[in-house]
Amino acid sequence: MSYLVAIDNGSQSTKVSIVDEAGRVHAWAQRPLRPYAHPAPGQVVHPEDDVWDSIAEACTEALRGFTGSLGEIAGVGLCTIRFCRALLGADGRLAEPLLSWMDDRLGRPQWDDPAVRYVTTSSGYVTHRLTGQFRDTAGNYEGMWPIDHESWRWPDSSPSYEDTGMRREQLFELVDPGALLGHVTSGAARATGLPAGVPVYATSNDKAVEALGSGLGEELLVSLGTYIAAMTTGARHVVDPAGRFWSNFGSVPGKYLYESNGIRRGMWTVSWYRQLLDTDLGELESGAAAVAPGCDGLMTVLDWLAPADHPHRRGALLGFDGSQGRYHVHRSILEGIALTMHRHSTSMAGALGREFPELIVSGGGSRSDLMMQIFADVFGKPVRRTRMSDAAGLGAAICAAVGSGVHPDWDTAVKAMVTTADVFTPSPAAGAYASISRDHARITEFTDPLFASMNRT
Repeated sequence: MSYLVAIDNGSQSTKVSIVDEAGRVHAWAQRPLRPYAHPAPGQVVHPEDDVWDSIAEACTEALRGFTGSLGEIAGVGLCTIRFCRALLGADGRLAEPLLSWMDDRLGRPQWDDPAVRYVTTSSGYVTHRLTGQFRDTAGNYEGMWPIDHESWRWPDSSPSYEDTGMRREQLFELVDPGALLGHVTSGAARATGLPAGVPVYATSNDKAVEALGSGLGEELLVSLGTYIAAMTTGARHVVDPAGRFWSNFGSVPGKYLYESNGIRRGMWTVSWYRQLLDTDLGELESGAAAVAPGCDGLMTVLDWLAPADHPHRRGALLGFDGSQGRYHVHRSILEGIALTMHRHSTSMAGALGREFPELIVSGGGSRSDLMMQIFADVFGKPVRRTRMSDAAGLGAAICAAVGSGVHPDWDTAVKAMVTTADVFTPSPAAGAYASISRDHARITEFTDPLFASMNRT
């Protein structure tokens, strides 16, 4: 039996799974990340060495619970948060805390700082901590980076270096998903519990790795994480002038992931509300399941972080009349997520000229039966979820399985390791959501002018 260690570092926590060649989980651990730090307006960073610390602790705990032989571990698949920027000194250590994907500075060129020798992603930084190599996956370089989207490599010369403020000598060597990043050093072995010398394999950005672990082909996938997006796959890099979707690197070399517009604090909202009430999520889910579709007129708009094209937009809870309670609010949040993603998905489908007869839902939110049923009713089509809800973790294991030769190719690995657990079909409530969806889509027509006016004052 061969085992793969899958590292899935997300925005809120790090999860580590030890998975066999059939995709079965033999050990698992999770460590929450600390709250983001805000050293200045618009700046959002991971405090101290939080990402590495969470990975080291989660690896240690997972390996402590693993009853198999360490000698049967064939490799490690490393997946980390995308759209982060790590500024490193000459020794490969952080010159300042890791910049979050929410940091405004990521939309501007890299500034000159004599303390910064290397500029890389979160995965590049963690690769160096694990292996000592200045190497990274090409699939995690979306955003302001001077990468060539056709070749998946740094160009020899290009205006993009000047445009991004980055010099070629500051950037790590790029490899494809499934390629070898390096081997676990003795120091990293002491910190993580991983066996020294075990190979570490590249994955891609976390959404693409999640798509791989969901078995996504030409269906539609909705990823229910801190950032929620709808995705499908494609064979080329495409730019949609209308902005209805964008092309991201896939998790198979040469393949691309098409992504809709999304919700920037999606499942974060669910966590925030549960913590605000200091109650059990199961209790909220049970109560919300008894609330009728539409929540007696209560609707949630999830723009807690304003989109770039509407900087004054804010989130809102609308329609209180005194009859609703905590369960109405919870269901309204779930409905707001499903209604918003149905709208974004429909827009992307039209741009691509595709129809999606089936929907896959992944991420932590997919564990909720209520959420799955709401998606089936809002989309009006079957919705399936996989056996392993941490699809990004399974995708990382698949990358390691292909890289190490446990499976000979991507198709074989996906077929062997991805298993459907449940399928939810539309209920009679689906009819009610047709009119609810139209009303929900119009809310920002009225709230945008109000929030713009409030911002001016």
